[in-house]
Amino acid sequence: MNRLNVLLIESDLDNTLLANSLEDQGYKLLKTRHTPAFLALIKETNPDIIIFNLDTPSKKLLTDLQTLNNQAALPVIMFASDGNIDTINQAIKADISAFIVDGLEYKRLNTIIAVAIARFKHQQALKIALEDACAKLEDRKQMDRAKAILIKTQNFTEDEAYHTLRKLAMDRNITLGEMAKNVIAMSELFK
Repeated sequence: MNRLNVLLIESDLDNTLLANSLEDQGYKLLKTRHTPAFLALIKETNPDIIIFNLDTPSKKLLTDLQTLNNQAALPVIMFASDGNIDTINQAIKADISAFIVDGLEYKRLNTIIAVAIARFKHQQALKIALEDACAKLEDRKQMDRAKAILIKTQNFTEDEAYHTLRKLAMDRNITLGEMAKNVIAMSELFK
């Protein structure tokens, strides 16, 4: 049985088909109408996944989802009637895990949720890998700049500059990137 906490946000609270289907499949459910304060509701309820069942998502909602993704990313599924290409592109920019247009078939609900969660996890792994690669690239730039400073000021070769930075980092028990930043900061003090 599924024990995921689902926050279901619908435009029509009288429609109980989706809510009943989720509960029948074992999901713990909190159902509400979309309000501008839904970001606060997410913080309060701490859901595992958010499902929207709307006619057309507003630009404000999609902007709020981008904010949510930057602050506390969650898998988001959106069922909508609006198949406009602009709406779809905005949904993609908001990192919605699954955007289903006119396709709410209750027998496929578990599969849609599983795929959305898998896609979300994959996107998060890619985001972490990208952040790691950017940090390494920035460290590499700092290293090259620090080596250039040592080559210019101490008449070191590139190899000597690298080994000096490495030894200084090891002696201080810090990373090469941090040592490079220290060398750059010190050189700027003496300008």
